[in-house]
Amino acid sequence: MHTQMFSAKDGRTVLLRKPRWDDLDGLLALINSLVREDAPINRMAEVSRLEESEFLTKRLSSIENGAIIQVVAEVDGEIVGNAEISKLRGREAHVGRLGIGVKRDYRRIGIATRMIESLLHQAEEHGLKIILLAVYANNLSAITLYRKFGFREIGRTPKGVRWKDAYVDDIRMVLEIA
Repeated sequence: MHTQMFSAKDGRTVLLRKPRWDDLDGLLALINSLVREDAPINRMAEVSRLEESEFLTKRLSSIENGAIIQVVAEVDGEIVGNAEISKLRGREAHVGRLGIGVKRDYRRIGIATRMIESLLHQAEEHGLKIILLAVYANNLSAITLYRKFGFREIGRTPKGVRWKDAYVDDIRMVLEIA
């Protein structure tokens, strides 16, 4: 991936690039901000620096060997977004699974859109044909974004997620990119 710079809808300059080892503290701050906000993600407990260090070590190795495509969004030296496509294996090697997270104060200004565009472009270059994702049914802004790219719902688990003292459907979506 080549680095990309763009102006967000609010005028801030955003840098999209591959993650690197010195992003450890920024990625830790990002995931823990999402946990503290109780964002619609599966993780419920904050991550320790050691846990994030071990995770990042494995992640960078997976990026190097082509198993994961990942991009981070940086604004003024701060990691504000992270997105990846994890490639499946074996007979499903043409399939990837998308995950994305953006800090609260950086949403709805085009960062997630640009990260997904970058990942989908790279996914095609890596020979992926199908991209899957999971999203909570009450995350309407994310569902709208995914539909903008052509993702369509292929199933749901009714009450598949317990979030904020309620049960929410877990939606599965797919995009055929080739």
